[in-house]
Amino acid sequence: MKILKPFVFTVLFLVGLGAINHEAKAATLSTGSTGEQVIHIQSILKELGYFQSLPTGYYGPITKNSVARFQRDFNIEQLGIVGPQTSKRLEDVDMMAHVVYGEARGESYEGQVAVAAVILNRVQSDEFPNSISGVILQRNAFSSVMDGQSLLPPNTGAYKAVKDAFMGWDPSGGAVYYYNPGLATDNWIYTRTVTKRIGNHLFGI
Repeated sequence: MKILKPFVFTVLFLVGLGAINHEAKAATLSTGSTGEQVIHIQSILKELGYFQSLPTGYYGPITKNSVARFQRDFNIEQLGIVGPQTSKRLEDVDMMAHVVYGEARGESYEGQVAVAAVILNRVQSDEFPNSISGVILQRNAFSSVMDGQSLLPPNTGAYKAVKDAFMGWDPSGGAVYYYNPGLATDNWIYTRTVTKRIGNHLFGI
């Protein structure tokens, strides 16, 4: 799990895939809003199971209700509008889904939730950056970021795995590391205490 070019990844990922936060600073998205940012938000909400129709680019009552339900589950005030806090959380979820898909798309659903939980556990740990983007972009962190697999479009399962992790499911048992012993090439990872195995991944502290 390594990052060699975090700046390049930041440009491609945050600008190309998760740039909802930039426009949200200029204007809150609410009923009557239209455009690409609305489509992007609707697309994420759809993958998470909140938005049931195809993205339209129009922020109407259906989108407002979908946003409110997302806010409820992610502990954000249920206003039904997308301000800075909601846009940041949607960006975090999208970013994590890309990493989960890149790292664990061949694993069981439980294994995918566990990878998402590791990211959240790192945010809570004093040994890692205190933000999701900081954890993901940290040097020597995730192989899918290094080789570009995190840029692949995630499937619905990856988004739902992230949602379940945010809502408290941690199959990793509090782990802050994981690796595939059949693929790992850095001997340092073998010094970590293994606490659980899920599929091809060993999880540890």
